[in-house]
Amino acid sequence: MATDRAARGAAVEAAARAHLEQAGLRWLAGNVRYRGGELDLVMLDTASANTVVFVEVRYRRSGAFGGGIASVDAGKRRKLVHAAQLYLAGNARLAQAPCRFDVVEASGEPPRLHWLRDAFRADDC
Repeated sequence: MATDRAARGAAVEAAARAHLEQAGLRWLAGNVRYRGGELDLVMLDTASANTVVFVEVRYRRSGAFGGGIASVDAGKRRKLVHAAQLYLAGNARLAQAPCRFDVVEASGEPPRLHWLRDAFRADDC
C-alpha cells in the first residue's frame, strides 16, 4: 500500500514538473529534504524576472474534503517557507532572486492538474 502511494506521488510530481516545464518554467531541483520540511519542486520562471518558484504538489483522489490547496494549511506553509529559506541559503546565486510559492493540485483518476500560481506568500506565514 505504501509503495503504491509513493509511486502515485512520484508519478503526479513528474506530471506536474512536465506541465510546468511545458509552460516555460525550468527545473532546478526536486524532493529537496530538510529537517522539518521538503520542497517537491524548485523551478525557475525566466519569463518573470528569473523568479525562483517553490512548488508544492498535492494529490487528492476526490475533492470531497477540499482540493489540494485546502491541505496546504498554515503549518504546512510555515514548513515550506522554512525549507525555501534553507534552499536559498545553500544556493547563493539564487539568494537575491524574487521568489513565489505555487501549488499544483492533482485530483481524480487519471489525475487532472490545476496550477495555482502565487498560492501563498512567505510574509503571510
